[in-house]
Amino acid sequence: MNATSQGAKQRTRYGAWQRCRRLLRLRLVIPILRSPDAAEYTARGVFVGMLVALTPTVGIQMAIVAGIWAVVRVARPAWDFNVVVGMLWTWLTNVFTVPPIYYVFLITGEGLLGRWGEAGGYAVFSERLVELLQTDATFLESLWIYAVGIFEAWGVPMLLGSVPWAIAGAILGYWWSLRLIRRFRARRRELNRTGGTRNRRDTF
Repeated sequence: MNATSQGAKQRTRYGAWQRCRRLLRLRLVIPILRSPDAAEYTARGVFVGMLVALTPTVGIQMAIVAGIWAVVRVARPAWDFNVVVGMLWTWLTNVFTVPPIYYVFLITGEGLLGRWGEAGGYAVFSERLVELLQTDATFLESLWIYAVGIFEAWGVPMLLGSVPWAIAGAILGYWWSLRLIRRFRARRRELNRTGGTRNRRDTF
């Protein structure tokens, strides 16, 4: 492969990564900064979204967040959270991020079960997972296929391996988002107090 082809491939990868970063910022970060709710309320939405996103439940994650929200509002109103933010943060696991994230779940679960080396290579896993996610079906059928198909293919190891990552990710997401929101609002108050004229977009 000549230098021109290599450069073109690198630019393509870089461009895709930049687009992914912009999309994540648009879908995940900006909504929590623009939310008018209390910082803790919004951060709890990130907590639940991360908790669910980091489980092998692609296809039904938004429904799970909605179910948790409905239960919490009845059972523990003090733990209520921004359900829209929670649903948005399930998009952390998407068609681009699911293969590597779920493979980490699988090898973590295999390790916890003492089955080192049984997970197989990433390339084989990724190909099988993408094939499953591309199954031709209606929307409702696809939700069932994704959830059941993933469990049937990798079962307990993947589910077990996701637990430590889901807990750690949810805690980290809550801490990070709460800190981000508070800093953003403090900065905006300071700009308003001093009569700053910077465009609000520059504070995102």
